[in-house]
Amino acid sequence: MTAKAAQGGPMDPLVGSIDQGTSSSRFLVFNSKTSELISLHQVELKQNFPKEGWVEQDAKEILQSVYECVEKTCEKLNQLNIDISNIKAIGISNQRETTVVWDKFTGKPLYNAIVWLDLRTQPTVDKLLEKIPGHNRFFFKNKTGLPLTTYFSAVKLHWLLENVKEVKQAVQEGRALFGTIDSWLIWSLTGGNNGGVHCTDVTNASRTMLFNINLLKWDAELCKFFEIPMEILPKVRSSSEIYGLMKISPSLSSGALTGVPISGCLGDQSAALVGQNCFKDGQAKNTYGTGCFLLCNTGEKPAFSEHGLLTTIAYKMGRDKPAYYALEGSVAIAGALIRWLRDNLDIAKTPNEIAKLAAEVGSSHDCYIVPAFSGLYAPYWDPTARGIICGLTQFTNKSHIALAALEAVCFQAREILDAMNNDCGMPLSQVQVDGGMTNNKHLMQIQADILGIPVVKPSMHEISALGAAMAAGAAEGVGVWSLNPEDLTAVTYERFEPRISSEERARRYDKWKKAVQKSMGWTMTDPRKNGETNIFCSLPLGIFIMGSLIMLIGARYIAGNCN
Repeated sequence: MTAKAAQGGPMDPLVGSIDQGTSSSRFLVFNSKTSELISLHQVELKQNFPKEGWVEQDAKEILQSVYECVEKTCEKLNQLNIDISNIKAIGISNQRETTVVWDKFTGKPLYNAIVWLDLRTQPTVDKLLEKIPGHNRFFFKNKTGLPLTTYFSAVKLHWLLENVKEVKQAVQEGRALFGTIDSWLIWSLTGGNNGGVHCTDVTNASRTMLFNINLLKWDAELCKFFEIPMEILPKVRSSSEIYGLMKISPSLSSGALTGVPISGCLGDQSAALVGQNCFKDGQAKNTYGTGCFLLCNTGEKPAFSEHGLLTTIAYKMGRDKPAYYALEGSVAIAGALIRWLRDNLDIAKTPNEIAKLAAEVGSSHDCYIVPAFSGLYAPYWDPTARGIICGLTQFTNKSHIALAALEAVCFQAREILDAMNNDCGMPLSQVQVDGGMTNNKHLMQIQADILGIPVVKPSMHEISALGAAMAAGAAEGVGVWSLNPEDLTAVTYERFEPRISSEERARRYDKWKKAVQKSMGWTMTDPRKNGETNIFCSLPLGIFIMGSLIMLIGARYIAGNCN
């Protein structure tokens, strides 16, 4: 809290930021002159897994969690004697690709939100690939920057239109609206079925596979290919402009922030790039959240990868400003692996306990985890891969497994960094990092050791939310935030230098690559089972781990009795 705020005197303009992620929603308030975080509130979210490979969330629960976060944060500001009328704008940072279809007359979602991690559309992808010459999943790369995979919104929307009667009927009757989470929130917060604004920004649009990233507009050919009616798509806007005003909702008992402009919108990874002030060509950041995402600013022209990376829109900071592009390496499972160890295997009760377990051992003793729960994303794009643990011995215990999990996150980051260096032609000299997992200093040191270059972490943990606030505060008509990095006086940096030898680094990385190869080909799509995996071709990671641990325990018991 600033000195001005503590004394109850006049203070700098504030900017609010809705940070809607896969595992939680948050509302944060920043000082627009220093970037200092003043207050926040967070609500954890449920993920539903109706079938193997299916991942859903309740869009109404997401919206309600945002309302709750806004309400609670405003209450905290009042307790600090801070007038919420100082909040001059609101930005949104959101989980990308997650797909929602709702009824524009009732405001109700017509199906659960299909989360970006969801794999149910693999048969849809296979069917669509048959329409493409040579079954080339990169056929639309020059238009979209993306491969045809389950990851992106177009195939999720195609599945909904084919499989959900309510969605199909609503489209036929002209009642349906489609959006990623940003669109759903903006429409709802600006009035919903009473005048809500149906829009998205260029960064989120670029993740649908329906958007031409060169022309910055929805592409009729792509919509025809995916059989998507263009009239259900949101209007595409820049990342920094006034979209609409917050309206009173029954969920906001105090009417908090009514009339405040929503003026910033960025997909979470683009928001982190902005929050890290990566406004120059060649600047890169890596975010550790549910997944792991490395983005490198490539300037005003899109650069296309030859090593499995995505081309995406980084930001467009104003209606009349140019779009900037980025190369992106996407890893599906990072923090989700730690949560899985906690929730599915009960190895520890909290992520902090897992971090402590990992710190108890100096080495994983060649135990490696490949967390390919949703197949492998960049640089492989292999949907047949599944998670494995290999290198187990009788010596292996839960501390080694905890450390192997942290190392798995870092090895995946190394793979996408290598791809980035090969595409850019000039190796990165350091990596700026952010996201919840960066609070673990042991993890950051492991990352520096495995990358072989310094890792630089800002003192501000909420970088995605900060980026959305920057976009909102800098918007025309708001103008309370300077995008000059030198003005962000509240942010300091911690630097982690590599400590292991290049020989040790290479040895461990080679072992990791060997483990990745063993994870591939575990499963295949069985069209007779509506996309469910063939049990004769898959080995679920949980069964594998539990079986391995049981064998280890049994072996120790026998050995003890024999002695």
